[in-house]
Amino acid sequence: MLIGVPKEIKNNEQRVAITPIGVKALVATGHRVVLEAGAGFGSGISDQNFVDAGVSGIFTEPELIWRAADLILKVKEPVGPELEFLKYLKGKTLFTYLHLSGVSKELTEALLRHKVAALAYETVEGKRGGLPLLRPMSEVAGVIAVEEGAHYLKRQYGGRGITLGRITGVKPATVVVVGGGTAGVKAAETAAGMGASVILFEVNYEKIMRLRVQFAEEGLLKRINLMQSDEDSLMQIVPWADLLIGAVLVPGAAAPKIITKEMIAKMKTGSVVVDISIDQGGCTELSRPTTHSEPTYRTENGVIFYCVTNMPGQASLQSTYALTSATLPYLLKIAEGGLETAVKNDPGLAKGVNTYEGHITYEQVAKDLEMTGYYKPLEELLK
Repeated sequence: MLIGVPKEIKNNEQRVAITPIGVKALVATGHRVVLEAGAGFGSGISDQNFVDAGVSGIFTEPELIWRAADLILKVKEPVGPELEFLKYLKGKTLFTYLHLSGVSKELTEALLRHKVAALAYETVEGKRGGLPLLRPMSEVAGVIAVEEGAHYLKRQYGGRGITLGRITGVKPATVVVVGGGTAGVKAAETAAGMGASVILFEVNYEKIMRLRVQFAEEGLLKRINLMQSDEDSLMQIVPWADLLIGAVLVPGAAAPKIITKEMIAKMKTGSVVVDISIDQGGCTELSRPTTHSEPTYRTENGVIFYCVTNMPGQASLQSTYALTSATLPYLLKIAEGGLETAVKNDPGLAKGVNTYEGHITYEQVAKDLEMTGYYKPLEELLK
């Protein structure tokens, strides 16, 4: 199989979809890899590093890669001119983060029109459940959310003029995290480790009990208060937040807007909201996508919103190697036997298929985009 890896073109996206280690593994099993020149620079990987690993070619024109490859391997969803390049993927495979419920319907329409087999990292399930290809980037996003939140709390950026560290004689900052998944837990741990007083909301009571044990083992239970999430509790607590982090996840679906305008209106001027859920549409009623070039905006009452859709893109070295470590086993399965064989043998990988043969194959995506007429279960298409 010929795997093509273009350079990411989303705003300030510095990750690359494969490392030299990944290239070596593919080449060792008889496959070929072609790469766009400079694709790895943002992650500290030179073209020569990839040549030494065995890539078959380095191209300066991305269109050549999209045209020739059997499988296009990316980090983020196709944008801009890449939407036009999808015409070369009819009957071929795209493997990347898609977040179809959280981006423009234009992408899904293009995938259907060109009959692309589109696999979304974020909906692939592991053998024991969970989302193994989403987890590493969620961990990175959780850390970055706290770091960026702390940054914008500084007075020079219009923040309240506080740090998240413990300062003698001063009450610690309050960080409220909504969502007890991978990103939310990592954010809570990071904020607590810096010295903040953390309140973590989670809707699932059993998960709250598990997290209580986990935080106790980590010595963080005195700094992290776990609460079951409901509208009344959020309305009471959110206004107290110096930093509010949204980390709500419904796999493959648009994030529910559980943080209302009314809650945000009661927050203090200069407080900060970081919405990790923004790649799935955001979990607050005032969230809208931002970029690394223009990362923030303000509400009427002076609350700072940070809603960058590719937060891990600026921790590119760490993120690239973590991502390849997670995706490579699945990529090898697809390359070895082809997509149909791979998904028939691995039901968890099959959950990653969002579009196939002109149909949406992930039901929640079809519902969120109001395109249920295009939905058909993957198993029916593979008969």
